[in-house]
Amino acid sequence: MTRRTFVALSLAAATTARARALTQDQNDPAMNARTAELRVLLGRGTVAPQAGDGFTFNGRAYRGNAEQLADGSIVNTLPLEEYLYSVVPHEMSPSWPAAALAAQAVCARTYVLQRSNPQRAYDVVPSELDQIYTGVAAESAPGRVAVDASAGLVLRFGPSFAQAMYSSCCGGHTEASHDAWGGAPISYLSGVVCTTCTDSPYYRWNRELELSAIEQEFSHELQPVAPLQALTEAGIDSSGRISGFILQGQRGAVPVRGSAFRLRVGSRVLPSLLITKIDTGTEAPERIVIEGGGLGHGVGLCQWGARGRAIEGASFSDILHFYFPGTEIEHD
Repeated sequence: MTRRTFVALSLAAATTARARALTQDQNDPAMNARTAELRVLLGRGTVAPQAGDGFTFNGRAYRGNAEQLADGSIVNTLPLEEYLYSVVPHEMSPSWPAAALAAQAVCARTYVLQRSNPQRAYDVVPSELDQIYTGVAAESAPGRVAVDASAGLVLRFGPSFAQAMYSSCCGGHTEASHDAWGGAPISYLSGVVCTTCTDSPYYRWNRELELSAIEQEFSHELQPVAPLQALTEAGIDSSGRISGFILQGQRGAVPVRGSAFRLRVGSRVLPSLLITKIDTGTEAPERIVIEGGGLGHGVGLCQWGARGRAIEGASFSDILHFYFPGTEIEHD
């Protein structure tokens, strides 16, 4: 990918119907970007030049340049493809099949382009809030090959960049975006049956939660009805995930949205909302046993599912079209 303006085409340069449609799309923040390269907000720390290209930040080596904002934060400016060299091995194991890694590269590239906003001083942060990025040390030969093999390719839906969401393991069915986060349904993020993520250690799991810990976390909401006595589900969406919980107290009940409950108790304590059983034991009523499957929000690409499909012989384009039906793979 050449170093170019981080989005697309001005009206003067738009010579095709596709280009004209892109310049008219007001929903893609990347369409109005003016910076030539990706900007990653690293935060505050110590910057030092290094021989050749790049620099170090808090002892880690990075490609590109370092710029300091007025508040002292450091922004790493570098070509998108070089950013992906670090991201892809973080988001997916370099030991996985090449087709899965290339699918991940296309998702990660599209994610950035769809969210880039020239009105901000940076485009992304280097954590799970966007995508994990730690510079040169994270790079791997398979990751670089995957990025280069898919160079410049992105997912589009109509004239816009697709919302290329992904998570670790869907547990057998990906989640619809509107069920996960609300908003209008998105046709290519409506959920699909996935049969290839069974190798994930999170494909099926069980957890024990202490009623007292839940009561403490939701003490404000439970104050009128405490003490907490039980936890039950309050609805299941089209993928089989729990859309809400009921916190049953001694003097009444409190409803809690499923995603809010998972966030409050911890995303590793409750790996996903694809829950098959909630059991309040009679022998130990102070504990709740929860059985379920999957890890993460489940929307879009199932990474373990992509691995399984690649092992079965699917190409990266096959994988992407399966998890994002109706999208097209095109050069940005």
